[in-house]
Parts: sequence; structure tokens; C-alpha cells
Amino acid sequence: MDVEERLIRTEYSEVMQKSYIDYAMSVIVARALPDVRDGLKPVQRRTLYDMYELGIRYDRPYRKSARIVGDTMGKYHPHGDSSIYDALVVMSQDFKKGLPLIDGHGNFGSIEGDGAAAMRYTEARLHKITQEAYLADLDKDVVDFVPNFDETEKEPEVLPVKVPNILINGAEGIAVGMATSIPPHNFGEVIDGVKAYMKDPDINTEQMMHYIKGPDFPTGGIVTNQDELAGIYSTGTGKIKIRGKVEIEKMKGGKECIVVTEIPYTMIGAGIGKFLNDVYALVEKKVTNDIVDISNQSSKEGIRIVIELRKGADAQNICNLLYKKTKLEDTFGVNMLAVADGKPETMGLVPMIRHHVDFQYELATRKYKTLLAKELEKQEVQEGLIKACDVIDLIIEILRGSKNIKDAKACLMTGDTSKIKFKHKESEKDAAKLCFTERQATAILEMRLYKLIGLEIEALLKEHEQTMKNIAEYENILSSRSAMAKVIIRELDGYKKEYDRARRTQIDNVADVVIEAPKIEEIDVVVLVDRFGYAKAVDAATYERNREAADSENRQIIACRNTDRLCIFTNAGNMHLLKVLDLPFGKFRDKGKPIDNMSNYDSSAESVVYMDAMSNILNHKFIFGTKASMLKLVDGAEFDVGKRTTAATKLADGDELLFMHIAEPGSTLVMESEKSVFLRISTETVPEKKKMALGVRGMRLSEKDALTAIHYLGADDTDMQYGGKDGTIALNRLHICNRDTKGVKR
Repeated sequence: MDVEERLIRTEYSEVMQKSYIDYAMSVIVARALPDVRDGLKPVQRRTLYDMYELGIRYDRPYRKSARIVGDTMGKYHPHGDSSIYDALVVMSQDFKKGLPLIDGHGNFGSIEGDGAAAMRYTEARLHKITQEAYLADLDKDVVDFVPNFDETEKEPEVLPVKVPNILINGAEGIAVGMATSIPPHNFGEVIDGVKAYMKDPDINTEQMMHYIKGPDFPTGGIVTNQDELAGIYSTGTGKIKIRGKVEIEKMKGGKECIVVTEIPYTMIGAGIGKFLNDVYALVEKKVTNDIVDISNQSSKEGIRIVIELRKGADAQNICNLLYKKTKLEDTFGVNMLAVADGKPETMGLVPMIRHHVDFQYELATRKYKTLLAKELEKQEVQEGLIKACDVIDLIIEILRGSKNIKDAKACLMTGDTSKIKFKHKESEKDAAKLCFTERQATAILEMRLYKLIGLEIEALLKEHEQTMKNIAEYENILSSRSAMAKVIIRELDGYKKEYDRARRTQIDNVADVVIEAPKIEEIDVVVLVDRFGYAKAVDAATYERNREAADSENRQIIACRNTDRLCIFTNAGNMHLLKVLDLPFGKFRDKGKPIDNMSNYDSSAESVVYMDAMSNILNHKFIFGTKASMLKLVDGAEFDVGKRTTAATKLADGDELLFMHIAEPGSTLVMESEKSVFLRISTETVPEKKKMALGVRGMRLSEKDALTAIHYLGADDTDMQYGGKDGTIALNRLHICNRDTKGVKR
């Protein structure tokens, strides 16, 4: 056969698409997302089942975590030991799970982000609730078993979980193209919600929330957007706002301190350390001066982060500042995505409970069908033994006259007496009438003689009576959905009675925090910037006393208020804002700080063209001139922005801002090029544009020429000498020409 004939022509895009979809679904279903029925991911389900198989019960000794991990990996989950051990650790942490499923012994990490010890050092066993409500009835054919990865073992497709674990413990997972994030809820509330649905399947989300108030995080805290919860639980998506709990305590000396006693669920782990750093940053950046010290005094007893305040500080305002500027108030993104009927689905609160209840009915049906079948077998055997006791003499005669068990069994089942020797003809006639079932005949043949004692017969009769009661009960449960519901509810009530706990998370409607800015006394100051770019602020009186020295030593001298902002325009066309309050304020001889360190201005990449206070900028119009001789007039009000850095003007490629000045009536501009060409024009010929316009051409430049300077001449400037490279030029004597013309060579 030709090679060409053996080639399979395939469209790569189709193959890649199918392959990627298959991979994505594999990750979604078999790894990353929980099943809505048991609320477990595959790795969690396999770990729990392996512990069940190993017999690591709650009432038995702990076993090494490494033993559990190794067995799980070898039998059911060949994806690496770290993923299995991580799952085991998380299921044992009471600060992550509302209901821990594994009882860990040893170092299993802390709420502050400390990792668990290596698996060879830790031990674990199942919790009692896990044994009773998650793994019970596995021997009663309640769930399907499927082959493991190499088809050498069987594993449950889903665990027969009797409580809605997906709501109680929540879930987090990232798949391909989708993610799940389900918050944990209160055990007792969820049980009440399930019971309410079973009594009224038409219950809506708002009615359900009378029972399930909202999330109940193990870390406590406060949910602040109660009114939005109904919408979140209806759609299965949304954002829950949570904040930590704080207390204000008195200290010695009339001081107060803020004590964080509960943290948002999202702050678990590294978030606590970040919170401490954020508080420190607030002090370092002078956002507040009221925080004196911060210390983390948390222990196994609970969270306790102490923030010491200076005397006289407004503690409540500082609390609001922490809520606003740190992770002490955060959002929990809800996306209630789970695998339902083999595919991922985003569900609201009621649909999740519906899936759980349907699963419970399925479990109960399969359980009681199995139990009923066993009881019917027992009934058959018991009735056979009772009947045999009445004709025990005949049976003994049959056994003594038989050559083997086969003949005796045939006689008991069919009345076949052909191969049996009887002492009496009447016995043979009676034996021919026997019609025991095969199971009854086997039981009779295996029956021991002590069973013929009167008390044993009496016990057999009582056992048969109990069997008949069980059969009636099981048949009633299977025949009536309401009877089955009562059984399920009875079990749920038992779990609630034993494992319910008080709600930890408070749910309320809390208004957004408002930070009251400290009142600042407004004073007149003078900003001084020396030739090295060091800036400082002094009060007006200090400047007046040192005017001569200040004028000679500083490049920029700007009078303004201390509440004003400093505008720094650069040759790159940027405007950087700097609060005057951020400048060092003090003595005249203080050195100050570089502008680079206090703003986004970078002296290594750009240079200052113009600098002034925002209050002065707003009241004037400004002329902008670039190296490419582009001019425009801009209203200063356009520069009143909130950003620390913004574009002050638009520049063409390779162009830069060369000149900026206040435009006054009767003023003129003199443009000077690299080739010593000068052009003087009136500022009134420069049109007003928006700040992001390129502007108009000021002087026609020859090829490879560019402006080196733009000189401003006020209406009163009658004698302005300029020393250029070709000698001194009287700029005021240059003729005023039209804009966009060639200049004069000097």
C-alpha cells in the first residue's frame, strides 16, 4: 500500500479543539470541582474512603499520614502525594472547614499561614461525624462502585453523605475556564433548610433564608451586606462583604487600643501578615499619626491583634480607616459551581438543596431495598427452621437413611424418597410431601442439634417476629415517600442534636465606612526647591526673614497654602502632583527631600519645565511650546485632576515639551532654533486648545532644525538682552512677525 493511502487526512483545529475540551472536562469533573451530592472533590473522596478501608475509625488509634497518603496514591489517586496530603490537611483544619472531617494529631498548620509538618510526622483518623454521616451504609449497596485507575480496585463513585456537605464546608477550586467558590454555612441552619425543603419542595430562596441566614465562616467576622444575600443565593453568584470584629479597650494612662478578635475568612494565612504590614504602611506614609504600636498576640485560644493608639486619638475613626485601607474588610466572591448529573452547573441555594434531597431519597431507597432483601432471606430461613422443628423426627430419619447430602437435600426440597431408606412406610409418605426451598433446606442441613432446645426455639420465634416487623417497616418506607422523609428527617435531627454549634459569623446591614479626615490648620507657606531638586516648605514669616538667602539658594520659590498641591510639568509632557503637606515642613536650614522620593517624578528620565501651585494654575491660561515648534494655549482648569501623574499635553513622536508660561495680554514669544534662527510672534496669535491637542506650528523650521529655547517677553519688558552663541541679541527689538513663518538668521 502506498504511503499516501495510509495517511489519515485530519483538520488539526478540530482535533485540538476536541482534545482540549476532553482535557478541560477531565479536569472539571475528575479533579477540580466538587460533586453536588457529597460536596467532595475526587482527591477528598478517595482519601476518606481509603481511611475507611484501612479501618482508621474515630474510636481507634491514629495512623501515620504518610501511610494514608501512600495507600490512597497507590490505590485510587495517582496524582502525587502533595495533592493528597494537602487535601487531608485542609479537611482537618477547623479554621478552614465549618465541619472538619479528619481528626489530625500533630502540627497541621495554623490560621496564620504556618504549613503543616511533613506527613511522616503527623497522624490522623476519621472524625465521628465522618464515620456516621459520610461513610456509613457503604456495605448496603447505596452507591455505585467504579474501577480505579488501573482497574485493580473498586472505589465509590460518590460517598453516601447524609448531610449537605457542599454547603456546610463550602468548596474552592479552579478548573479550566471556570472556578468554584462556595462559602461554608452553619451546620444546624443547613439541616433546618433541608427539612424545610422536604416539607415544602416549592420553597423559594427568600423563604429558605429564614432557615439559612447566610454564610457562617469558621473565623467569624461580620457579613455587612445582608440585603444582597437573597440575590446571591438566588443566582449562585455575587460578592459577600465581610469584615473582622474589633473591640476598643482602655489602657493605662488614658490611652485606648483597638483589638481585632475575629478576621475575615479571606485573611486566613498570609493575609494576617499582610494586614500587619498594611497597618505599618499607613503609619509610614503618614496616612495616620494616631497608631503608636501594633502586635500580634494570637494563640490557640483565638485571634488577638492589638493596635495601640496615641492619647486622644479617635478610636472609631481609626477602625474605619482600617476597614477602608486594609483587608480587615474584604469581599468573598461567590460562585456556587458544582458537578451535577455529570456536568458543571452554577446553582442557587434551593437547587443545591434539591440535588441533596434527591440524593438522600436515592440513598434511602437503595439502602432499604438492600435491607428488605436481607430480611426476606432471613424470613425464608426462619420459617423453614420453624417448620423443621415440627417434623424434626422425620428429618432425622431422612438424614439417617440418606447416602449423601445431595439425596437428603433433594428429599427435603422435592419429596424425592427414591434414594432414601425409611424404617416406616408412614415416614416415607410424609417425606414425599416435603417442599422446603433450597435456602431452607441448606439451613436445615447446617442446623446444629442445640437449636432444638426449647429456649433456642423460643428465641427463633422471637427473631422471626422481629424480622416480620422489620419487613413491614421497610416495605412501608419504600412504598411511601412521606414515610421515607420521616426516616431521613429523624437521622438529620440526630446529627443536629449532636454536632450543631452556635453561629460564628454575624449577619447585618452595615453602612459603608466614612473616614473623617483630621482637621488641618491652613497657613500660608512658601515651597523652596533648590537646584538639586530638594524641596521643603517653610511658613511665610520664616521666608520673609530669610528672603535674600532663599532667593539666591533656590531654583523654585512658590507661595501657596499648606493644603495646596504642587504641579510639576516635565519635558516628557507629564504633570506630577505632590501634596504640599507631604513636603518636609520646618526650619529654613533643613535640607528637605528630593522630589523624586515624594512623587512619581523621575529626574533620571525627565526634567522639570514648569512648577507652580495648583491654586495658581487654575486661575491662568498657559502657553505650551515644544521642541518641534508646536504652540497652544491651555486653560489651567484642565489640570485639576486627582491622579498623581497625568498627561499634561500631547506630543508627537520624538518631540518634547520645551516651554510653559502664563499668558498675559500684550506679551510676545521669541523662538530660537539650533541654527540661530529667531522668530518673534504675539501670544495672541496662539489659539486656545485642549490639553491633549498637538497645537499649531509656531515657526517654520528648516530640515534637521529644532527649537532650543522659547523666550517670553511681557508687555512691560522694554530691554531684554539675550546672549546667544552668535553674540548678544536685544530680543525686544526683533520685529513681531506672523506665526508659522520663517525666522531671521542672527
